[in-house]
Amino acid sequence: MAKYSEEFKINVVNEYMKGPLGYKLLAEKHNIPTYSQIKRWVCAYKEFGEIGLRRKVTKQAYSIQFKLDVLHFMKQTGASYQDTAIKFNMNNPTLIANWNSKFLKEGIEGLQEKAKGRPPMSNNPKNKPVKQPNTMSREEQLERENELLRLEIAYLKKLEALEANPDAFLEKHKQRWRSNSKKKGSD
Repeated sequence: MAKYSEEFKINVVNEYMKGPLGYKLLAEKHNIPTYSQIKRWVCAYKEFGEIGLRRKVTKQAYSIQFKLDVLHFMKQTGASYQDTAIKFNMNNPTLIANWNSKFLKEGIEGLQEKAKGRPPMSNNPKNKPVKQPNTMSREEQLERENELLRLEIAYLKKLEALEANPDAFLEKHKQRWRSNSKKKGSD
């Protein structure tokens, strides 16, 4: 929902046009944080009539080229955001300010439309692999267990040797590493 209704905006603009109060006094009277908001409403009303005060229901997409043209015009002429918006038949000068800040921060990539929200789910659900029951025979299972036990014993022997004499164990492996690296480098 919009912060200010269309009727409220029209009443404030009419009060400005017909009455002696200026932007600042009207902002204070109606508890509007900044008088520039009223100034934008008045400019939009003068240029576009009541349509300029309406909130757009659908979001209009602007091409990158259009955004660059708007920013180029503003830079070349030194026009304000409001004047630039009027020149290009837009009633939202803050949109141009957003384009300008994004362009200064990110370049042209900042002006591209970005997809919002969560990406849609794919039509094809992921096929979960079905666990195959253990198809190894009893003999294969015993061979696998034997292999794991051999590896465990070898690991424990090396660990015991390292704990007994760490320096000798490390020297032995340094020599093996050096001889391997010389073989690889000699190719």
